[in-house]
Amino acid sequence: MKPWPFKVIIDNVLSKNPLPWQFVASMSPQVLLLCSCVGIVLIYLLSASFTLLNSYTTVQVGQRMVNDLRGDLYSHLQRLSLALHGRWPTGDLLYRIISDTYTIQTLSTSGFLPILSALVMVGGMFIILLRLDALLTLLALSVCPALLILLSPLNVRITSAATHARRQESAVYSLVQTAMSSMRVIQAFTKEEEEYRKFMAASQGSLDANLHFYVLQTLYGAVSRVVIGVWGALVIGVGASHVLEGTLTVGELVIFISYLTFLLLSLSKISETWGLIKGAKVGVGRVFEILEMEHALKDGLRVFPSTGAKGEIAWREVCFEYLPNQPVLKQINLCVPAGKKVAIVGATGGGKSTLVSLLPRFYDPQSGQVTIDGVDIREFQLKSLRSQIAMVLQPPLVFPTTMRENIAYGCPEATLEEIISAAQLACIHDFIAQLPQGYYTVVGEQGATLSEGQKQRLTIARAILRNAPILILDEPTSSMDTETEAILMEGLERLMAGKTTFIIAHRLSTVRQADQIVVLDAGEIVEQGTFTELMRQSGAFASLYRAQFRTQVGKTTP
Repeated sequence: MKPWPFKVIIDNVLSKNPLPWQFVASMSPQVLLLCSCVGIVLIYLLSASFTLLNSYTTVQVGQRMVNDLRGDLYSHLQRLSLALHGRWPTGDLLYRIISDTYTIQTLSTSGFLPILSALVMVGGMFIILLRLDALLTLLALSVCPALLILLSPLNVRITSAATHARRQESAVYSLVQTAMSSMRVIQAFTKEEEEYRKFMAASQGSLDANLHFYVLQTLYGAVSRVVIGVWGALVIGVGASHVLEGTLTVGELVIFISYLTFLLLSLSKISETWGLIKGAKVGVGRVFEILEMEHALKDGLRVFPSTGAKGEIAWREVCFEYLPNQPVLKQINLCVPAGKKVAIVGATGGGKSTLVSLLPRFYDPQSGQVTIDGVDIREFQLKSLRSQIAMVLQPPLVFPTTMRENIAYGCPEATLEEIISAAQLACIHDFIAQLPQGYYTVVGEQGATLSEGQKQRLTIARAILRNAPILILDEPTSSMDTETEAILMEGLERLMAGKTTFIIAHRLSTVRQADQIVVLDAGEIVEQGTFTELMRQSGAFASLYRAQFRTQVGKTTP
């Protein structure tokens, strides 16, 4: 609508040619000029209103798409197995969640929607221009094949450059994440300068890659604008000749040039946006690379009864490896009656933590099966299975939130009295009570405000509160002095009563009261029995125990 009032001004007001509409035929040129000016204002007000509505709607839709995509990606990552997480740098996943997901908004609000709008504009204007001057219209649209031929080689280069740029930026995220989580080690070994150089090298690589990408995008837009400008000049020249020949009026030429400007701008927008889409498509592709990963752990259908698991657990011919042809567990056969305490001991790297990690299905074995109450655990829903297990893992993980929320992490509906009772059993209540805000005191990032022993006791309190029928304790007293260990073990004895418990221990003094001790060596069970039986056999366990005892005596002897 925008150019039509100008046509009226040129062809009817200035040239004093009457309009063919009877209701305005009697208007004086001054009134017609005034109406045309008011029409211009109204058209631009209407245009501005629709532009505002369009911008708000497209941004809102784009942001909601980003939010939904991030939610889907984050939820999907939560369900992927630890084996898959171990193959992806955390910084790379962080970049995909924060930055790559944002490209879906680029595709929608700056890509597909503008192209759709431009195509509608091109279609509408094509119909009007065709009626004004068919030859000029066909000449104007013939720029499209020229653009396609000239810009096709740049499309491939833009995709390649965008992929490289995102990989480089992801590498920077990974480097920063690793450094921030290893700050104590970096400072302890005075590696600050070296880490700085590594960061600057990665950052420079990202800068160069992004600069190359943006240069290609700018070149893409520049080429399209030059081609369209040259074509526009050609069309205007031909149109002016048509006015001289008398086949077009000056007003019609103004309309044609106005529409031609919009048309060429729309074509330019389509070509430039296409270059933008090629770059954004890479980011979306990186998101779907994760989303299309199937869960390595297939969820089962069975659920445990409301009374919970009985706790009879067995490993049958279980073999497991993290890397091909590098077995960690070999033909494991182990049966644990319900309610028994089993200590798992052995040298570092023998497979102790891996063995119990199969129970909550952090990983699945390559062969064999793990059963609870006679049922293969792969038949249970993961949520139902893991609800039956409470764990104290190494290293102890503490969240940057309050003491209360940390303890109640696995049981958020717990009352403060239940939380305090669990903290007392874990021997950390007195420490928490002395804090300025007690159980509402916020813990520092990664538990920086707590000692290792305090973090360990906090995670023990978390496991106590969960009160599950199966309990896994991975080095529960490794960061405690002998006196605290003795007090804590009393509380743990009460906790373990009636529960099937697995204790991974390097301190062999903590396994004396176990119903069964399993000795792992290089992924195989080499001994099992009670403490008395194994000491009497003078085998692998007895050797480990005596060696540790001699070391402890040596440390305490002047």
